[in-house]
Formats: sequence, C-alpha cells, structure tokens
Amino acid sequence: MPEVPENAEETMVTQDMVERKGVWGKERLSPPISESDIRKWAIATYWPEKPPAIYWDADYAASTRHAGIIAPADFNPFAWPVERPVKTRPKVKKTGKRRTGLNGGQTETYGVPMRPGDVITTRSRLKEWEERFGKMGLMLYTFNETEWTNQNNQMVKIRISTGIQY
Repeated sequence: MPEVPENAEETMVTQDMVERKGVWGKERLSPPISESDIRKWAIATYWPEKPPAIYWDADYAASTRHAGIIAPADFNPFAWPVERPVKTRPKVKKTGKRRTGLNGGQTETYGVPMRPGDVITTRSRLKEWEERFGKMGLMLYTFNETEWTNQNNQMVKIRISTGIQY
C-alpha cells in the first residue's frame, strides 16, 4: 500500500455527500410494461438469433413455472423516456486540481421478473463511500444504490454502481 504523502489532501468527502448519504432521491414510475416492449427488447438483445420463447410466446410461457411471459433480466422500462430526468449527484470537493473520474463497474441483484402490466418504481441514493491512497494519490470510491420494485412492492432489481475519483 502506498504511503500517505505529508502534503496529501485530508478528504474528498463534502458536506453535501455527508448530508445525502443513505437518503433516497425522488421516485420515478415507468409506464406499464407491454408484451410488445418485452418482445422488441428480446429481439434486439438476442439478434440475430431467435430469443427464448418465454419472452414472446404466450402459450409456451403459460406452460412454464412463470405461468406467463416475463421480461429478460436486463429489460429496462425506463429506456425511452419522453422527458429525461435531471440527474443529481453529490458535489465533490473543489481543490483546484484536475480530477479524473472512472466507472468502477456495477453489481446487480435480481428479484422477481418483470411481466406485462407491471409498473416499476425506481429510486436511488448515495449508499456509502470510502477513501484510499493509491499510486495516483487520494482516491474516492462512491457506491450508489438504485432499487427497482413493482406495483406489488416486490424487489425487481438492486444495482450498486461504483464511481472512482482521483
């Protein structure tokens, strides 16, 4: 582990981050999911191959443990909004130095599948952060959580996205 230089910044954490940690932002609702939405998503995802019948064949899907059409796990009912929501991110401390930001990846945990007729609610929050010293100096790792639930308040998906700044 690199040594902490004597003239190192103490922190990149801002008061805004402290105030927003763990606080859920405004909820958004998707339009009701249609069979057509699911079918088109599956066709695009599996192209040029034929998508699995669970995503488009109602008779086949009725015979499965799901008892009906379901959406692929990566289906996004928020993909084509009429109006784009304004994203608000916590303010980062200004130091006069140029910062570099990296996408540190994401992990997703899936719950119940999405189905035709579902209306999905999403909300996000700054879950936590940690600071470390690396070869490039002080590094800030932020972990943002996004939660999707259906109209029955069942968990559809939880995503943890990692941002890295140095």
